Amino acid sequence: MDPMDLIPAPRSSRWVPPAAYDVLDTDTRLEAQPGTEGVARWFRATIGAATGLPFPDGDDDDNRVVLSVDPALAPEAYRVVVDGYARRIQGGSAAGVFWGAQTFRQLLGPDAFRRAPVTTRREWDLPMVVVEDEPRFAWRGLLLDVARHFLPKDDVLRYVDLLAAHKLNVLHLHLTDDQGWRVEITRHPRLTEVGAWRGRTKRGHRASELWYDTPHGGFYTHDDIREIVAYAAERHIRVVPEIDLPGHVQAAIAAYPELGNTDVVDTAALPVWDTWGINPNVLAPTDATLRFFEGVLEEVLDLFPSPYIHLGGDECPKDQWKASPTAQARIKELGLADEYELQSWFMRHFDRWLAERGRRLIGWDEILEGGSRAKGRAPVESDEEEGARHERPRDEERRQGVRAPGGETTSLGLAPGAAVASWRGYAGGIAAAEAGHDVVMCPEQHVYLDHRQHGGPDEPVPIGFVRTLEDVYRFEPVPPGLSPEAAARVIGTQANAWTEVMENRARVDYQVFPRLAAFAEVAWSTRLPAPAERDFADFERRMTAHYRRLAALGVDYRPPGGPLPWQRRPGVLGRPIEGPPPNV
Repeated sequence: MDPMDLIPAPRSSRWVPPAAYDVLDTDTRLEAQPGTEGVARWFRATIGAATGLPFPDGDDDDNRVVLSVDPALAPEAYRVVVDGYARRIQGGSAAGVFWGAQTFRQLLGPDAFRRAPVTTRREWDLPMVVVEDEPRFAWRGLLLDVARHFLPKDDVLRYVDLLAAHKLNVLHLHLTDDQGWRVEITRHPRLTEVGAWRGRTKRGHRASELWYDTPHGGFYTHDDIREIVAYAAERHIRVVPEIDLPGHVQAAIAAYPELGNTDVVDTAALPVWDTWGINPNVLAPTDATLRFFEGVLEEVLDLFPSPYIHLGGDECPKDQWKASPTAQARIKELGLADEYELQSWFMRHFDRWLAERGRRLIGWDEILEGGSRAKGRAPVESDEEEGARHERPRDEERRQGVRAPGGETTSLGLAPGAAVASWRGYAGGIAAAEAGHDVVMCPEQHVYLDHRQHGGPDEPVPIGFVRTLEDVYRFEPVPPGLSPEAAARVIGTQANAWTEVMENRARVDYQVFPRLAAFAEVAWSTRLPAPAERDFADFERRMTAHYRRLAALGVDYRPPGGPLPWQRRPGVLGRPIEGPPPNV
């Protein structure tokens, strides 16, 4: 195995002639210069635990590892130098030093990814190399859906470590949905007393006749969240919370029926939803509903220091609002055209509310026009619809948004700081970037990791398009044709792992890995050429070493040859989509 088989591939790496090895031993010291103390703690707790080396403090000879900040480097850039003298891990900030330490760990071999030594040896070979690197994107993320299937706190902390090992720096936690509310809100205790639990769970796709009859649920206390956020921050990862509204809210309505459209639905009879799909039950457009969720968000802001707060905004059916006298009166009172602008009003309210508190709204691309008539159909969703827009003046008004009285907005009706996560394709992100909004590209056709990895019959609960390891490796976050100004608005990219058919940690691992390694290289590496020109054979060769790292970390990844017997789910109905995904 070549010790230079690094993932993500660095911008520059070279052997120091004559391509020899240095040695770490029990006398190797660790010198943490100012600003790197947190990295030193991680280094001893992680690399020290795996190697059995104590790494005591010291700065008196060449047998040491030196951590230092070099302001001449970009903030997340790093340089690792092993040249026969003191080994140096330098970064433009503590984050850059940390990413350099992750590369240093890879150089030591797969056993450096274990939690304790697997050998009695007390000497570790280290290739004499110089590695210089910096990331392409500032936002390199993974969405982890803990609402559909709850992951205990320790599993979330484990995923923080897995993100860090791949130089990803955003964990997007999807905390609420129809099937469960996963964050404690002390002023509204029934959100977790009732909303965090469902009586049973659909097994497989919603058309399946199979069920898990065991009640399912769980939630994170305030202290759990604080622990997750602090643990992630020590690894230079930002945790972005998502509180979904005004759709995907049946768990909240089950806890507090007055949040729903009580004039058209018996909301008191609604349970936490036990199946999948787009739920018809949405929030009532009342002042009381707004105040309720402002209270929720006050606690969320106290728990999450992230400048970005994700508020969903996707897949919100309008049928109940059309039938509701209360909703129709609200539309008339606000001077709105229809229910689509009513959803836009919902999102703009919280957009302004967050901006007044120094935070930034991020939402799915439906926030551009307040919703879509059906998943995948909206004025900014596809190039084909772009040409027909002039035939639908009302759709053009929705695209432009409704300007908030007394508040600055862009042409799309959102505060200038609002950001868009473009999931239905590239088109929503393109429209947002051209209007001056920051964009995180996460199109489902490319980076939804719940989609199946192969077309074979053994894939467990096959969902969506086939997206192989190579497909993900050839994903390009910045679509061609953007102006330089708009392209600069693509601040990053994110892979999404929705857990409707992932009932536990092992299933999440199977869907996420090894594809997250390919995604990490796309998000990080500045040296990748255009998708068609990428050297997948070289990446696949480097993955041979990386599979050993994943195994050492205990990841239940999908093997290259297909699922192992215990990874299959025979007889469980999925929803495979045949043919290649649309190029949007």
